[in-house]
Amino acid sequence: MSAAPILRLSGVTRVFGEGEAAVTVLRGIDLEIAAGEFVAIVGQSGSGKSTLMNIMAALDRPSEGSVRFRGQETGALGLAERAQFRRAHFGFVFQRYHLIPALTALENVEIPALYGGAPGPARRARAARLLDRLGLADRAHHRPGELSGGQQQRVAIARALMNDPEIVFADEPTGALDSESGRAVMTLMRAMHAEGRTVVMVTHDAALARAADRIVTLHDGRVVSDEVLRPRSAPEALHAPRPAPAGAPPALGAALTMAWRALGARRLRSLLTMLGILIGVASVVAMMAIGAGAREQVLASIRAMGTDLIEVKRGARNVRGGEETVRTLLPGDLAAIARLPEVLAAIPETNRAFPVRAGEVDHRVTVVATGADFPRVRDWRPVSGRFFEREHEERHALVAAIGWRAWRILFPDGRDPVGEYIRIGNTPFQVIALMERKGVVTGGGRHDRDEQIWVPSTTGASRLLGHVHVADIVARIRPEADLAAAERNIHRLLLERHGQEDFHLRNMSAAIAQAEQTQSSFALLLGSVAAISLLVGGIGVMNIMLVSVTERTAEIGLRTAVGARPADVTLQFLIESACLCLAGGVLGVALGVGASLALPHLAPGFASVLTPEPVLLALLCALGCGLVFGIAPARRAARLDPVGALAGP
Repeated sequence: MSAAPILRLSGVTRVFGEGEAAVTVLRGIDLEIAAGEFVAIVGQSGSGKSTLMNIMAALDRPSEGSVRFRGQETGALGLAERAQFRRAHFGFVFQRYHLIPALTALENVEIPALYGGAPGPARRARAARLLDRLGLADRAHHRPGELSGGQQQRVAIARALMNDPEIVFADEPTGALDSESGRAVMTLMRAMHAEGRTVVMVTHDAALARAADRIVTLHDGRVVSDEVLRPRSAPEALHAPRPAPAGAPPALGAALTMAWRALGARRLRSLLTMLGILIGVASVVAMMAIGAGAREQVLASIRAMGTDLIEVKRGARNVRGGEETVRTLLPGDLAAIARLPEVLAAIPETNRAFPVRAGEVDHRVTVVATGADFPRVRDWRPVSGRFFEREHEERHALVAAIGWRAWRILFPDGRDPVGEYIRIGNTPFQVIALMERKGVVTGGGRHDRDEQIWVPSTTGASRLLGHVHVADIVARIRPEADLAAAERNIHRLLLERHGQEDFHLRNMSAAIAQAEQTQSSFALLLGSVAAISLLVGGIGVMNIMLVSVTERTAEIGLRTAVGARPADVTLQFLIESACLCLAGGVLGVALGVGASLALPHLAPGFASVLTPEPVLLALLCALGCGLVFGIAPARRAARLDPVGALAGP
């Protein structure tokens, strides 16, 4: 051969396995192929034909020897460099077609250019022209399962031509076809050769081999004959050499499309896999909303009682006991506290449940003996009538203010209670005020503040309770005063009066801070439980993706054969895992939001507060699960040997 060969093999040996299990498939192959030749490699099964083609096509590396393409040693290239090299110079036609089932014929043809970084419109236009040229324009948007064997092989040939390769390698291209389809494929092979491409075809069919310019026969891994049937094409007609472009990762849109197609091809499994992520995300969203709702309920209840209040409780902080055993706060203490300059007003509060009767309705209600300044201290106003005044306290008047819920129970007909009489225990009281609605207290136990009745403290002491000491003293601090300083002054005053600390104080601002901390911890606990379910879902995704890698080894081999680098394969499977988890996350958010909105209707008294942060956090966690738990399957896919992968699982 006068011209330098396009492909030269020198002393190529290929051994599989090690030690006693080693099998030598190729034994010192020396072979040169000139540009523009149509070479058929023939031999019996097991003679090493396919192994020789894989080494020439940079799909495999020799155990010994040298393989040079246009003078460049290909056996020394790394995985990514060999992928780039194949993408730039080689096209492949396989016996088993190796079309990706989830993609259309047009999308299958586009794959080599996709990994070469070709723009989408140009890529699709070239793929469409190739399919049209091969008589498949009307089948461009059909999937492989909708095509005949001959049509699938023509799609594979179009894919081989997508990057305008210098050499087309064909491994038994007609082996899976009937005779008519086989002849059509051979016509296409000769047409590719006539355009100036070098064609290397492996076949066991001697009749097909005679269509080539040259027949190389192998036997037991050695070249036993090299027969030239006709001269090769003239040099001026040959495909011009060109450098291998670096390529680029597939565009995100194309990668996402392929990911959704792959997931859509296994819809039921994808949905079942999403279920773990869906439940995890829904749990995160719902539990965070419920936690936030509980927190807001508690804080709203405390704030509704006033944030500038100081409560004085009978008994030392850790002393427990009823009214009969703990009697440390007296009316004189109340008067002394009320005289402090920081105090705006102070009231006593002593609660006890009594049977209350209104007409024919009986109900047990909490009765609060308190002072005339109650509306001012508790910021709780009547909506009908007026609250009792100091003169009512002075004359021990039998008057009462009724809470909204107590009114609804005792007066079911809804009439205005002001002016009506009720019986508390055995004592009649006239209702002089209906109080505004305040709602349920959820901190420190759950009770309805509106299911109460208020009476003057003096009346309560003489007619209901039978004692003058009080359970609590509540002081409202002036707006301009310092709450902490006021608390210290009240503490010092009572300590001087009592001589011992038989009382304890509660600052409502401190109570709010403590409640916020408690509820935040509760919300964190709920979120942690939900995050565990999300973690379990992520492990499920990883397992399914590992199964997917095993099932799709042939597809992975095809991608790497036509130019996908390990990084491209890794990215593809990471995107699939992320899409799977993100889709589950979106469905989970929808379910979690729905559950959060439904909760107050299904369980009255419970609340949920939806904010964007938990939703965003849940989606990011789902996406993170996809990326983290997709790494192992993606790396496993990227490490697959293209030759072994093409053989299938």
